[in-house]
Amino acid sequence: MSLIKFFSTNGHPEHVDFRQALLMGQAPDKGLYMPEQIPQIPESKILGFPLKSYPEIAYEILKPYLGDLVEEGALRSMLHNAYNYEVPVEKVYDERYILRLDRGPTCSFKDFAARIMGRLIQYFLKQDGRSILILTATSGDTGSAVAHAFYGLDNIRVVVLFPEKEVTARQRRQMTTLGKNIFPLAVAGKFDDCQALVKQAFVDHDLAGLDLSSANSINIGRLLPQAVYYFYAHSRVTKGGEEVVFSVPSGNFGDLMGGLIALKMGLPVRKFVAATNENDEFPRFMKTGIYEPIRPSKNCISNAMNVGHPSNLARLFCLYGGRMDESGHVILQPDLQAMKRDLYAVSIRDDETRQTIRDAYLEHKVLLEPHGAVGWAGLMKYLDEYGGSGTIPCISLETADPAKFPDEIVRLTGVNPPLPAAMAKLDELQESFQKIDGSYASLKDYLRGFL
Repeated sequence: MSLIKFFSTNGHPEHVDFRQALLMGQAPDKGLYMPEQIPQIPESKILGFPLKSYPEIAYEILKPYLGDLVEEGALRSMLHNAYNYEVPVEKVYDERYILRLDRGPTCSFKDFAARIMGRLIQYFLKQDGRSILILTATSGDTGSAVAHAFYGLDNIRVVVLFPEKEVTARQRRQMTTLGKNIFPLAVAGKFDDCQALVKQAFVDHDLAGLDLSSANSINIGRLLPQAVYYFYAHSRVTKGGEEVVFSVPSGNFGDLMGGLIALKMGLPVRKFVAATNENDEFPRFMKTGIYEPIRPSKNCISNAMNVGHPSNLARLFCLYGGRMDESGHVILQPDLQAMKRDLYAVSIRDDETRQTIRDAYLEHKVLLEPHGAVGWAGLMKYLDEYGGSGTIPCISLETADPAKFPDEIVRLTGVNPPLPAAMAKLDELQESFQKIDGSYASLKDYLRGFL
C-alpha cells in the first residue's frame, strides 16, 4: 500500500490512497485531494539530477506518493513511454531561461500531466476490470491533452467541456477531430461555467452509475506530475544546489501548485512569480488579504488563463494553513506572510502581453505565445522590482507552441510560427462535437445518454 494518504481540502473525514484519489478525481464533499505529508527529496539526490533523464527524475519525484501501488518496472516503463519527447531549457540571455513545455503530442504543457495520468488510470482500471467516464473542463489546452492521452482506450470514455467562443480554432480542432471514445461539448459560457458544471455533476447522485472521474488539475493525478519539470529545469541550469526563480503563467493555478509542491519537497527556489492576465483575483488577494473571484472572468488573449476563480487556490490556501471552499469562500485565512515569502504575484494586461511578444522577438529572436509572454512579462517585472536578482538563474515557463496562436504572432512579429508535425494535419480532419446551453440541466441530459 501507499504510505501517503490524501485528504480533502473541504475536510471530508475519509482519507484515501493515491489510487483512490486518482480514480475519484474529486473528494465527495467537492474538496480537492492533498497529501497528508509531502515527501522530502534528499539534497544528495537533487545533486545527481543533472545526470538523469526526464523519466528518471520523474520516477524519483512520483514514486514516494505511489508507494507499492504500482510495480517499479511498470512505473518506469510508463514514464519512459509518456515522456518520449524533448524538454528544452533555452537560454535567452545571461541567466534568463525559457522552459519549453510545448514539445508533446498536443504542443502544450498539459501533455506532461495528462499522458502519465492516462497510463496510471488505465493500469488501475485493468486491475479492477472497471471502466469510467472522464468528465473534464478546459479553457484551451487541457481538453486536447486529455483527449489525446485517453484516445482509443476501451475502458475510458472522455467528455470535454469547452467555452464555445473562448478557444482558438486549433485548440478546438485538437479535441473535435478525434472521435472514438472522445466526446467534446461546446458550452455557451465561460471556462468557469464549464468548471462549475463538472463539479456539480460529480456530486449528483443521479449520475452515480456513470463512475465519473476528472482529468482537470482538480485531480491529484494531474497535479503531482507537474512538480517534475521544476526539478528537471532546475537540474539543467544549476549544478544541483543553487536557488532559482521560476515565473509561472497562472490560470487555474495547477502549474503553480506543482511548483510549490516541488518547493515543499526540497527544491531550492528563491521565488515563484505567479503571473496572471487581467483576471487578477490572486494578485489582488496577495496585496489586500481579501479574496474576491472575478465573475464573469475577463476575456484575454492568453485564453487558457481566463479563470475568475482558480480551483487550485483551495490547495494553495491549504498548503499555507488556510481553507477555501470550492466557491471561493475563505473559511480560514492562510499565512499571507509565508505566501509572500515564496510568491510574487503580478497581473499582466493584454497590451503588455502583446508588447512582450514583440520585444522578445525583436531583442532575442525568441517566439513567445500569449501565455508564455505573460510569464516572461511577470519575470521582467519581478526583476525590475528586485534589482535583477544578480546572477541567480531565472526560468520562465512557455506553456504552448506559438503555432496555436498564429494570428497574434504574425500581427505582432511578422513571423508565421512553424507548424509542428502534430498540428499540421488538423485542418484537413473533420470535426465532430455537440453544443449545450450552459445550464446544468443540459449537461445532465447529455450525460444521461451514457447511462
